[in-house]
This record gives sequence, C-alpha cells and structure tokens, in this order.
Amino acid sequence: MGEPGTAAILTVGNEIICGDVENTNGSWLARRLAQAGIEVRLLAALRDDVDEIASFLGQHSPRVEHVFVTGGLGGTPDDLTREAVAAAFGVGQSVVEDLAESLRRRFGQRGLGDYAVRWANLPAGAVPLDNPLGGAPGFRVENVYVFPGLPAEMEAMFISIEQRFKSDPIETWRRSYRTSEAQIVAVLEEATACHPAVTVGSYPRFKADGPQVDVVLKSSDLVALSAAGAWVETRLEPALERIR
Repeated sequence: MGEPGTAAILTVGNEIICGDVENTNGSWLARRLAQAGIEVRLLAALRDDVDEIASFLGQHSPRVEHVFVTGGLGGTPDDLTREAVAAAFGVGQSVVEDLAESLRRRFGQRGLGDYAVRWANLPAGAVPLDNPLGGAPGFRVENVYVFPGLPAEMEAMFISIEQRFKSDPIETWRRSYRTSEAQIVAVLEEATACHPAVTVGSYPRFKADGPQVDVVLKSSDLVALSAAGAWVETRLEPALERIR
C-alpha cells in the first residue's frame, strides 16, 4: 500500500485525450478528495487502451493509498477499463451472478437485459459499487476504485462511499497581490522551507492594469496553515498592494 492519505486520479477516454470533452471528473474528484483530507499526487488522462491503463495502474497504485479511475465502463467496443484493471492485477474476469441478475431485472423490461449483463463481468475479486443514477456499476480491486465516466453518475457513486475516506480536510489560505512571481519568488521559497507542513503555490495572471499573483497555501494542519499565512502576510503586505 502506498503512502497514507494520498491518491492518484485517472480519467479514461479517447474523447478526453482529443479534447472533445473536458476532464471535469478529474477536477471534481481532486476537490472532493481535498475536502476528505486526501492529497492528490497525480491527475492523468489516458485513451481507451488496455495496455496503457494497466501499465499506469501497475506503476502508480503501489505509490498511493487510493487510485480513482473514471470512464470506460459502458458496453461499447471502446469501453475497456474492466479488462485493463484485470490485466493490471494479473487476474481474469468473471460474471458476478447476483449483480448480473439485478441488471437483467432492471433492464430486461426495456429489451436491454443481455446488453446490461456485460457490466457484471468484473475482474476476479472485484467488489461491485452501486450506481445510484445509472446502469453500469463501479467496482473496487484492492486500492483501485473505478467509477463511470458520466459526471453525474461518477459524482453520485463517489458521494455514496465518501465517508470511508474522511479525514481532516485540506484547507486553503489564499491572497492576491499586485505583483509578479519574479518579485516574490524569494519569499515563496523561504515559506516552503520554513513551513514544511504547508504546500505553497503561486498562480500568476496578467491583466490590463498589470500583473497579479494569487498566493495559495494548503494544509490539513490548521495551526501550521494559520502560521504560514501570517508569515507570508508579514513578508509581502508591507511592500505590496493586496487585491483581496
């Protein structure tokens, strides 16, 4: 198992890679995991390719406590995530009979029973995850959680199991200054060194009235975050115009 309190997020889909669809799932999950106290170490997207997905999971699942995968659970030829997860863990796939029967009952009256049953063909040892809003169930294999790609279904599924990940949330301190990163880089470097429990970030913007930098601090340790924020303010505000 990887480092406690950490995660990687993988969004699967050719439509993501080619830019036809925005990767809103990855951004939503990253924000929600921060609220649960989980630090996202990697956010990635891959095309629908068994070998590439399996390689990613083999490389990164040992490094973090949780891996969250979205997409590729439908029944079309490019929905390959179940196969890829099975390959990553070196197992086969088998039909989860209770799940298959449930899907057959739900979708049979619409003439889609045989189509829906393929969603029950999961990697060996997988634990199914209910889909509160849709058809294709998610599943978990070891520390890998797999959700559908449709945002509403993914969000509902994550919320249904969110409590198992809850810890102290990662809080944010943010201030905006009328300056450039080059002018404050020494302060940011010193803040990083002096406050190791806090992540220090800076996000520049170039506006009509001049450059602006958002200084963003993050930590699940509220005492450390408050101390770091006060430290940054004492270094920057006497010399710079604070926007907000």
